[in-house]
Amino acid sequence: MDDMVSARPTLAAWLEEYAAIEREFVDAVAAEGPVFAPRAAGRSRTDELREALRERGARFMNGGASVSSGFLSSACAACVGGCGSRTFYINLRCNRDCYFCFNPNQADFEEHCACDTPWREELEAFGAAVPEVTHIGLTGGEPLLCSDEALAFFARARELYPAAHLRLYTSGAGLDEAFCAAAAERGLDEVRFSVKLDEGEGSVEEVLRAIALTRRFSFDVMVEMPVVPSELGRMKLLLRQLDDLGVRGINLLELCYPYRNWDEFARRGLALKNPPFEVLYDYGYAGGLAVAGSEDACLELVLFAMEEGLSLGVHYCSLDNKNREQVLQGNRAAALDPEVYELADDCFYLTAKVFDGDREKVGAYLDGIGARYGVEDDCVSFHPARVAEAAELGALPVLSWNVIEGQGADAYVRELKLQVADGSGLPW
Repeated sequence: MDDMVSARPTLAAWLEEYAAIEREFVDAVAAEGPVFAPRAAGRSRTDELREALRERGARFMNGGASVSSGFLSSACAACVGGCGSRTFYINLRCNRDCYFCFNPNQADFEEHCACDTPWREELEAFGAAVPEVTHIGLTGGEPLLCSDEALAFFARARELYPAAHLRLYTSGAGLDEAFCAAAAERGLDEVRFSVKLDEGEGSVEEVLRAIALTRRFSFDVMVEMPVVPSELGRMKLLLRQLDDLGVRGINLLELCYPYRNWDEFARRGLALKNPPFEVLYDYGYAGGLAVAGSEDACLELVLFAMEEGLSLGVHYCSLDNKNREQVLQGNRAAALDPEVYELADDCFYLTAKVFDGDREKVGAYLDGIGARYGVEDDCVSFHPARVAEAAELGALPVLSWNVIEGQGADAYVRELKLQVADGSGLPW
């Protein structure tokens, strides 16, 4: 493969350009103290788990960034591509201090801890901005630290949007029967609990009691939490405990380093995933960088639940999945030529390219079959479905990942990644 690339100097230069951008990003993060795992470490195990899950019939969404079995909250299904879904917060005050929390990364964090947001106006403005409001979430901080205001939030949301699915995120702190009854009266549909394994078994038992209480009402009761690789065994037990309680589902989040508290990650022996992203981009999501091994632990838990026949749904939501919505919203800004670009399952605009001496023969072939293609200074671009045809001509096709930036007349295509493809159109 290296010989094939080196025989095409323009292609080789572009591949090195993107590799250098990634190295610079990794080096800049590492200079602040974090440690990255060896590049592509564990990739074979990840591929094995994904293949095992496909064979078991797991659900793959958003280019494989979301993997699940069984029950999946409609809010999760609408998370990417559902323009009528939004999560709000009253304030960012919290009674926990989780080392992986990314809330301090948000703009005006201290102000939003001290003061409530104008959530009533924000609820109304959201409805005016979208064709239909389908899902409304309330997060924090800890919403139950202002439980009366949380109840007012759900009452107003139900009044404004009678058909919307309403959900609450909580650690369970301060949850009692009176709040559950009042929330049910106001139309709350779903409660998502966080479980803090690192706080000890007493904390786990406390949230399990809150979950058991909530199960007495008509809510869809769920758990949502990041997965620490070393806690895989305890997580399997937790899945059994949640199943016994009749919990509908659990969202397993890829553990992320939020650009702070690296000492807490280091003392747990954690390292960062390398490469940090499938497609490197300046994502707006404040969650940080994924921890190596967390994805495999999440996938193992989905597989465990399927093999054990557990009733609760298990959903792996990766960092990439959190970023998909931003990509999709940007790429909805303009429709690119469908004979050259494909809006792929991972929400990026995908095209294929050939460089150097491959341009002429592939261009001539596409002319001969009447297919449209793009001509740039140093390459020919064409639909990724034709990668195998290009390879049969002796060309070395690459796949190109793209986003639309800007709006209206100022919109333009920005390429983010090039990767050599095999004859089937898959990246090598």
